[in-house]
Amino acid sequence: MRKKASYISVLVLVLLFKPCFSEERDVLSFSLEDCIVKALKDNLNVAVEVYNPELADASVTKAREFFMPRLDFNYGNQRRENPSFWWLEQADTVVNEDLDYSASLIQQIPTGGNFSLSLSNSKSETNAGFQNLNPRYGSTLTFNFTQPLLRNFGFNVSKREIIVARNNLDISLSQFKKVLMDTIYSVQEAYWNLVYSIEDYKVKQQSLQLARDLLAKNKKEVEVGKLAEIEILNAETVVASREADILQAEALIRRSEDVLKNLLNISEEEEINSKKIIPLDKPEFILREVSLKEAFKKAFERSPDLKMKKKNIETSELNFSVAKNQMLPGLDLQFSYWSPGLSGDRILYGANPFDGPIGSEEGSPSDSIRDAFRFLYNNWTVGLTLSIPLSNLTTKADYARARMEMEKGQIELKSLEKQVFLEVKNAIRDIETNFKRVQAYRLARELAEKRLEAEVKKLGVGLTTNYFVLQYQEELANRSSMELKSLVDYNLALARLEKAVGESLEKRGIIISQFHTQ
Repeated sequence: MRKKASYISVLVLVLLFKPCFSEERDVLSFSLEDCIVKALKDNLNVAVEVYNPELADASVTKAREFFMPRLDFNYGNQRRENPSFWWLEQADTVVNEDLDYSASLIQQIPTGGNFSLSLSNSKSETNAGFQNLNPRYGSTLTFNFTQPLLRNFGFNVSKREIIVARNNLDISLSQFKKVLMDTIYSVQEAYWNLVYSIEDYKVKQQSLQLARDLLAKNKKEVEVGKLAEIEILNAETVVASREADILQAEALIRRSEDVLKNLLNISEEEEINSKKIIPLDKPEFILREVSLKEAFKKAFERSPDLKMKKKNIETSELNFSVAKNQMLPGLDLQFSYWSPGLSGDRILYGANPFDGPIGSEEGSPSDSIRDAFRFLYNNWTVGLTLSIPLSNLTTKADYARARMEMEKGQIELKSLEKQVFLEVKNAIRDIETNFKRVQAYRLARELAEKRLEAEVKKLGVGLTTNYFVLQYQEELANRSSMELKSLVDYNLALARLEKAVGESLEKRGIIISQFHTQ
């Protein structure tokens, strides 16, 4: 049986869109999905997290080795020389040569016991006299079985390391999914914030241009005596203020670019050669009908945090079960059965053995092995061993600790479920609120445009002043910025709900696969 190899493939990307990446001098243009794919491929946090499932899977493989059958071989050769102290030995120096070799198959069983099957062989040869077999060949086929009946009995105890390793693997995979989902949301957040900062910069540029146009108009009217010079000062003050706003908007773009570049792991060379990131996508404004009940159901089924906590609770329950088992006294059953075999060169003696050997009959090692497998002699033993500790303070402490950790985990799970519930509920509320905000700010911006247009016409016929025109310009800029912000917030609320219900990966066809090969 070949060794099992598990966990191959980290990501299978099945993205149903055509990449629209373009690169020009000093510019990198990305769509949102381009950014997500690049982040999943190149982000350093993702690259680090990839190793954890593989390390956890290696621990599973290591834990499984405990139940793999083991084959042991033993070999020994010994030679002994001793002065003779008995006249029947018929030698001044007695030389004994012993050769021992054995093979054993050992297997742990899921109930906590183990069995072994061994075949041991020996060869003994001596120069001492009065031997019946010389050399003598011996073989013994032995079966041993040991099974705990109280302490250390059961599947949970024997397979504890495997179960814990599997739970850790599942936790590692869920943590990997969480990192991917967090990365996807972070990219969405950074991308839409960059879109907002660029569009807000355009709004402020437009507002600045309106102020400059009004300043130029005022200068001409002052020259012809239609306006007082104070109107030039007022317009110049507004232009200076809006130029400062432009500088702040430019800094916001740079900061937003840096956040996105960091997530995409843009290299230093790319940063030097590409000064700007240009988003190709615009925030959508499409009403999404969301079922609160369905969103909760998906979140509880797919949330990586809940999956990790449930696996931790499974491990805690297992540890509690094992700790409870260790409170029992030890009672072990032992059973052994062995079948010996014997052969060798048989020494033949006459009527008077003191006259020395008169011949021999040759034997072989295979004869002793054959006799061992023929079970000519029945030898067995059965026993019970009872072990009662005089003090089990440590065991009781382990039991109490395991119980408290299990109860703590159950409470933490309930708290986490409430947190997930609140996260989904807030995301849905934000979607509804921001959708209405977009509608309200869009209407406010349209009205501000009409008011400014009307005020400019009134200014042209002398029915208003520059003060009100500048005020309405500022109002239009603010309304436009708020409309953009609410539109970005609406898309981010959709992204938060997507993350909360665990659809970030499925929506993009991202599959984390785990399989085993025999």
